[in-house]
Amino acid sequence: MKFYLNDLGMVSALGNTKAETLQRLLAGDRSGLRPSELLLNEPATYVGEVRAELPSISSCHSVYDCRNNQLLLAALAQIKPTVDDLIRRVGADRVGVVIGTSTSGLRNTELAWESVVKSGDKPGQFHYKQQQLGAGADFLAHYLGVSGPAYSISTACSSSGRAFASARRLLALDVCDAVIVGGADSLCRYTLAGFAALESISSGLCRPFGAHRDGINIAEAAALFVMSKQPGPVQLSGIGASCDAHHFSAPAPEGGAVMAAMSGALHEAGLTAADIDYVNLHGTATPLNDAMESQSVATVFSDTVAVSSTKGMTGHALG
Repeated sequence: MKFYLNDLGMVSALGNTKAETLQRLLAGDRSGLRPSELLLNEPATYVGEVRAELPSISSCHSVYDCRNNQLLLAALAQIKPTVDDLIRRVGADRVGVVIGTSTSGLRNTELAWESVVKSGDKPGQFHYKQQQLGAGADFLAHYLGVSGPAYSISTACSSSGRAFASARRLLALDVCDAVIVGGADSLCRYTLAGFAALESISSGLCRPFGAHRDGINIAEAAALFVMSKQPGPVQLSGIGASCDAHHFSAPAPEGGAVMAAMSGALHEAGLTAADIDYVNLHGTATPLNDAMESQSVATVFSDTVAVSSTKGMTGHALG
């Protein structure tokens, strides 16, 4: 059984479409990372903020109205013709939605609490559903009118990767004929403060795998794919996953779990390390992560494989 990615829509600090993103990636454009004062009582820190005007969410979906879902809507608009065609062909009950996220609409809760502190009451437009981790998948399902499985996965930085594995399982089990799969995260003080407390925020522009790397640049973004068994431009050949219980926020230095995941993906795809031309790494630009990843890749792959991390241009959009 083969699985394919049939279409892609995306928005990030680097670009508002996949074409714009590719152009700026190839140019090494880092202009999307800019100083922000979102983090209180701290010096301005570089973040990857989407500066495009995002689509508004209609009043009939007001309980889902948050920036995270606006990012998803911007990505969805780019693949909407493909999605609409799929719904017509296979039926709304055969289309699923699986979304990876770390924070969902948590920024709305932060703003609501600020309002409570100032005025004693929450804003009228605030709804608890906006911050729920499942809000993105629920919103897209309601917006599109699809009734297949719709849920979110939140496993920190692996959220969207796990979403792909879960979406593929829905296809393999014949629960769905197509799945809208991807992820979204939006900027909020919670994540900035958390990583600042871990001393993992860079003092400037992040430098993945740089000798003087000192931390991450938090970012926001959304990307959505259409996954199906219908032949498309990209085949999803193999997935590998594992768990690292070494520490709550730091990877095991020897990278055993990472190597197991990479080796598992190769095995499932029926490929060897020599078949791989390029590896896009997590590359958070923290001293511990990048050292571990470098060692893991050097162990699993040949010395000649090309590797890089795009976070030096997009920032780290977490889930």
